[in-house]
Amino acid sequence: MPLVLHAGNTNKNAFKALITAEYTGVNVELVKNFEMGVTNKTPEFLKMNPIGKVPVLETPDGPIFESNAIARYVARLKADNPLLGSSLIDSAHIEQWIDFSSLEIDTNILRWFIPRVGFAVYLPQAEEAAIASLKRALAALNTHLASNTYLVGHSVTLADIIMTCNLTLGFSRILSKSFTSEFPHIERYFWTMVNIPNFRKILGEIKQAESVPPVQSAKKPTQSKEPAKPKAQAEPKKEAAKETAKPKVEDAGEEEAPKPKPKNPLDLLPPSKMILDEWKRLYSNTKTNFREVAIKGFWDMYDPEGYSLWFCDYKYNDENTVSFVTLNKVGGFLQRMDLARKYAFGKMLIIGSEPPFKVKGLWLFRGQEIPQFIMDECYDMELYDWKKVDINDEAQKERVSQMIEDHEPFEGEALLDAKCFK
Repeated sequence: MPLVLHAGNTNKNAFKALITAEYTGVNVELVKNFEMGVTNKTPEFLKMNPIGKVPVLETPDGPIFESNAIARYVARLKADNPLLGSSLIDSAHIEQWIDFSSLEIDTNILRWFIPRVGFAVYLPQAEEAAIASLKRALAALNTHLASNTYLVGHSVTLADIIMTCNLTLGFSRILSKSFTSEFPHIERYFWTMVNIPNFRKILGEIKQAESVPPVQSAKKPTQSKEPAKPKAQAEPKKEAAKETAKPKVEDAGEEEAPKPKPKNPLDLLPPSKMILDEWKRLYSNTKTNFREVAIKGFWDMYDPEGYSLWFCDYKYNDENTVSFVTLNKVGGFLQRMDLARKYAFGKMLIIGSEPPFKVKGLWLFRGQEIPQFIMDECYDMELYDWKKVDINDEAQKERVSQMIEDHEPFEGEALLDAKCFK
């Protein structure tokens, strides 16, 4: 029997249990046709949670409310679930970060956001206090994430799920890029988490808020007083209003008609003799004689008019002092590059036998420049210095070949790892 989660399909607190269920292998179904303000006021719902708050999880043993409690319950349905930690101290740290996320991050985001959208009275001094408290909490989190990929240990835990869901409201509604740029490690952490398949399946595509929403009044606007008019005169005007309203309904129907999705500018380029998928298949299927088969095949296929090659070097290699953090940093970059899969191929090398590790890459892009939509959507791009490859320079051409084949040593140093985007 599946567990039934009562909440709307955009409720970030419901997402906590749904993502946990993806990791745990538990069947949790979101109730259909839930309408906030209506469904949660019915006698049936109030029996499950007397104060009418969401989410509520319906289980064979009775209902559970409070989103963190629900997520813990779902996680505990799997014995020895790594989401809950593998030791007593890990479990304590997971609980620590869950509390921190709820009390310091979520609370202050809501104290800032809710009055601005008209669900509470807006007080400038209260907003200033909320922002100051939020910045203090984010600074502490940013410091922790400077040397940690995840909140606890070396893999996703329940703390990461709850923290990410709480940050999702902030990033998507009120925390603009100009605000979050003060916390680069949180940015890296958040965009890495929301692009992990189990998260992305539930959260969908997240777009960062462009600006702080303007203040809306929590009260209904007052109407200007006018002299009362005779009822007989008012009636014809109402009828006239109804008649003029009819065309608007028709117009609205026309506006809701689906519009064709605009084409990517790269799809409008002249056809290229290089078929990217053919190169990717050759790369993947070549197990022996890689230089003679795959590398030769690449240069035979390469179309310098339809594609361009780019070297990239990470700007902050002196920060790469922890191997697993560096590897996860590169892995997160490749996850966020998924939007370019149709138009790109890449190799990322993590170089060195001891820290600080160097991160260097080679990318093949459709067109003669790095596609603008990638520069706009993938914030990692600005963390690298980019240089276009001159294939007439034999030294640069050989460097391309070595990077594709994971040649070791590379430029005199051992490879810690090599990752491929294809």
